[in-house]
Amino acid sequence: MDPAAAGQQLNDKIGLKLVELTPERVVGTIPVEGNLQPYGLLHGGANATVAEALGSVLAALNAGPERAAMGLELSCTHHRAVRSGTVTGVATPLHVGRGTITSEIVLTDDEGRRTCTARLTCVVRDRPPGA
Repeated sequence: MDPAAAGQQLNDKIGLKLVELTPERVVGTIPVEGNLQPYGLLHGGANATVAEALGSVLAALNAGPERAAMGLELSCTHHRAVRSGTVTGVATPLHVGRGTITSEIVLTDDEGRRTCTARLTCVVRDRPPGA
């Protein structure tokens, strides 16, 4: 990671906590508080940020240490509004290939109700020397 970017991570700003990290499943949580839109609901951009973060970690774990995974396409369907508590995201692989990795990310509220379904495709490339 670029040292200048270390203190500027969006994941930190939204309060993302990674709680499980395997190539088969990445789980993370964010608080709803602090991530609201003007109507007092969880911001859709927060859902997208969680989805991209978890799916990108899953892709990086599957790509391996000599390769880099970067988001190529993200789609989110927001099913249910959330006003308080915590949102949990679970990313699982749909496709793991040499050039792309696609994951499904399901976000749920504290009662286990699905609030958002996302799909992220990451492109996978060889890391440049020294990166």
